[in-house]
Amino acid sequence: MSRKKKMYKKKGRVIKDLTRNIFKILNEDSTKYYNYKQIAAKMGITDTDGKTQILKKLVELTANKKVKEIDRGKFQINEDRKYFIGTLDVTRSGNAYFISDDFENDIFVPSVNLGKALHEDTVRVYIYKRKRSDKLEADVVEIIERAKQEFVGTLQMSKNFGFVLPDNDRIPVDIFIAKSKINGAEHGDKVVAKLTDWPDNSKNPFGKITQVLGKPGDHDTEIHSILLEYGLPYEFPKNVEEEASTLELEITKEEIKKRRDMRNDLTFTIDPKDAKDFDDALSFTKLENGNYEIGIHIADVSHYVQPKTILDEEAYNRATSVYLVDRVVPMLPEMLSNGVCSLRPNEEKLTFSAVFEITEKAEIVNQWFGRTVTYSDKRFAYEEAQAIIESKRNIVPENVSLTGETYEVDESIVEAILKMDELAKVIREKRMKSGAISFDRVEVRFHLNEDLNPTGVYFKEAKDANKLIEEFMLLANKKVAEFIGKSRRGPTNKTFIYRIHDEPDIEKLAALQNMVFKFGYKLNTNTRESTTESLNQLLKDVHGKAEANMVETLAIRSMSKAAYTTMNIGHYGLAFDYYSHFTSPIRRYPDVMTHRLLQHYLDGGSSPKSDDYEVKCKHSSKMEELAAKAERDSIKYMQVKYMEDHKDEEFPGVISGVTEWGIYVEIISNKCEGMVRIRDIKSDYYIFDEEQFAIVGQSTKHMYQLGDEVRVKVKHTDLERKHLDFELIED
Repeated sequence: MSRKKKMYKKKGRVIKDLTRNIFKILNEDSTKYYNYKQIAAKMGITDTDGKTQILKKLVELTANKKVKEIDRGKFQINEDRKYFIGTLDVTRSGNAYFISDDFENDIFVPSVNLGKALHEDTVRVYIYKRKRSDKLEADVVEIIERAKQEFVGTLQMSKNFGFVLPDNDRIPVDIFIAKSKINGAEHGDKVVAKLTDWPDNSKNPFGKITQVLGKPGDHDTEIHSILLEYGLPYEFPKNVEEEASTLELEITKEEIKKRRDMRNDLTFTIDPKDAKDFDDALSFTKLENGNYEIGIHIADVSHYVQPKTILDEEAYNRATSVYLVDRVVPMLPEMLSNGVCSLRPNEEKLTFSAVFEITEKAEIVNQWFGRTVTYSDKRFAYEEAQAIIESKRNIVPENVSLTGETYEVDESIVEAILKMDELAKVIREKRMKSGAISFDRVEVRFHLNEDLNPTGVYFKEAKDANKLIEEFMLLANKKVAEFIGKSRRGPTNKTFIYRIHDEPDIEKLAALQNMVFKFGYKLNTNTRESTTESLNQLLKDVHGKAEANMVETLAIRSMSKAAYTTMNIGHYGLAFDYYSHFTSPIRRYPDVMTHRLLQHYLDGGSSPKSDDYEVKCKHSSKMEELAAKAERDSIKYMQVKYMEDHKDEEFPGVISGVTEWGIYVEIISNKCEGMVRIRDIKSDYYIFDEEQFAIVGQSTKHMYQLGDEVRVKVKHTDLERKHLDFELIED
């Protein structure tokens, strides 16, 4: 990587964590003071824009009395200040950590200091040093804002009152429900309870039941519980459905005249076999000069979903579709997501396209962005396209065919798929050489019967057909972001929606390095280049091995989280300096914003203010995270449900986690994870050895270590809490 790019990355990272970096410098010696130029020098920031941001932040921190200006332009930490605002991360043990930009590290909050604060609440705390220690602790003195008011749980009734026991084990208190507030719920029902009060003299909050979901263990009840736990809806309000039904769906001649007509270009889609929302299609044309014109065509959602409409407000609030094990909860009503916006075969569609002229060596020599009208000639499942790539023939066999019968494909489409596969592999190789990280994780999927009960587990792995689509989607996302971010016309900093990914956390990388070394793997984190190279080698080395999922999970946890923002710092994992989300507006609201802004600039519009967009970016990032948690919970739920029918079987597994109260074991054959409690291991008295990622028997010195293969049997299943307890089969 060039020196300029390295400085760019460094600058982006520092600016992103500006508050924490300022406090880190001022806290080094609380008696010293600095001006903004000195702070900039310590951060390695030399450009005027970066220095200006530091000065603005110092003025803001001074106004909030977090920093003192002891002389004109000279700033010092405000040591008189003992109270700070941040959020709580409550652990399953009942203790918590206080998270704030004011501190480089999170601060421990013992459970006795929490008061009435709950997980993820915004709070004001008093910070003090522990007795006989320099370590800091926090005491909650005020709840600024509740993270949530409604909780999913199970109602336990007594004669004249009840308690709701929250499903979330990070909520350590039960909610008291007066008999008059049960709203028709019965003992044992799964419900939604809303907090109404928390009297000073009560250790439990008071609440009322707002919704009765059903009986625990019922499939729909549990799935709806997962969605509601994260504040995610499972149906559309009536007014949203009504507005969708009034949309003008006809593609008029007047509308076609406004667009580039690409209906005669060979076009097809490749999607999962059970997909209904086809939001991207590819077109392929061989040019007279020997190059190829490849179009990435995306459903033009922004044509139908206009700003400041009920539909737009609902799409923004949801921000993303949620993909659970048995269903999709769409961002847009089905009429749009699976209907007018879905690029179904043999239908004319309004699209927003990125069209590239590409050479045999996969070099981009021309590009075009704009609104189009397209016509998909054929729909393929990934398995069908994969069969064509592997056989290089125009026959799709019955075992992968969507129709269940063998059929022939037009030779022109076969030629297009094979050439695009070839080009995608060259593009991917270039991307990997630039420092991209290859997380080709195996995904867990379930075979479900008519009652939506799991009858089997299978794994979905990305093959050439998946990677073909992936590379061209990445290309479109990257080039759209570059087109705006690198634009030399008008202001150089045009407001845009970027998808960013910061560099890995150094401490987490060191922990990963320490862990994998114990199992015979190495990481070289001396430079950015050596880090990405050795991470890719690690992922390649563990692929297909018993410990693969564990190592891949730990590697992912060492990475920063990707997020949406108007402040670009590039995408570390993809090794792109500019990256956006443009290719999935049916299921992601940031893509809708990207389409609107791109068209605004194509029309010659000036840059809008970034503040409103930044708020929308933060909301979208938050909703994406909640959707991911709901998806993980639905997988855990289905895994527990699956294991209920396999209680008498022994399974080989890998120790995937070690704690002071037990070991987590992941079954190799189905990736279901459960806990073996330390008190249930009878052969010896075991204690936790943090340094060795192990538990060690005090008499025998026998060790159960992270990554070890063991055999387990199901001891207990808890569908409500989505938890498995295993019994260790000892030799």
